[in-house]
Amino acid sequence: MKGYRISILRHGRTAANDDGIYIGKTDLPLSEEGKEELRIKYQMHEYPKVERVYSSPLERAIQSSEILFPDREITIVDDLREMDFGIFEGISVHDAVKLDTYKKWLKGGLDNPPPNGESLRSMMLRCYTSLDAIIRDMMQQGIVRAGIMTHSGIMMNMLSCFGLPKLKPMEFSCEMGEGYEILVSAMMWQNGNTFEILGKIPGGGAIGYNDAGELLAEDYRADYGNLTDDYSDYDGDVTFYE
Repeated sequence: MKGYRISILRHGRTAANDDGIYIGKTDLPLSEEGKEELRIKYQMHEYPKVERVYSSPLERAIQSSEILFPDREITIVDDLREMDFGIFEGISVHDAVKLDTYKKWLKGGLDNPPPNGESLRSMMLRCYTSLDAIIRDMMQQGIVRAGIMTHSGIMMNMLSCFGLPKLKPMEFSCEMGEGYEILVSAMMWQNGNTFEILGKIPGGGAIGYNDAGELLAEDYRADYGNLTDDYSDYDGDVTFYE
């Protein structure tokens, strides 16, 4: 059975990330520090050798693709963009927690979008449509190794919704410029919309843990809060989006 390997990565750091500001659809570039961090990681680690990179259309993702996968063809996939945070775009977490509308959004739910923003249901549908388009393109073009450069919210929910083993989104949190490698076959995707999660990249490692064996989701919650939900038909957490 023919398998297709895909490396799904989180883009590098922007100035807004350092300040804890929501920048879902906002198109900001990597900071100089963010670029340097990725260059160092590229030098220190062996990233997968891919034939093509599928990237979010946002500049921070495209720049990250160019650094971590130099000289590779980049195909823009619009549905890989980060969630639209509506009125919270450009607002820091520190300021947002003072707003009643923010507190209402944190209660979670598939159909509880931020005001003027995107619902979790809509974002999860994009996770599927982007993956389906990418996998089908790989099969049609004969590509067996590819990269996906996207955003933490998209990556974590994509892995949680379609990946095996089944884990909550927050358990797939990872550092900038890092992610997970998956393996999918035509049968797995066409019959069950699933793929196998092989492990963390770069450098391997257990799913959901850093090199010191510490649970990354706990670090993520400490930074951005434990944003839990009460979905009736989805077993996962509302995640912090960058």
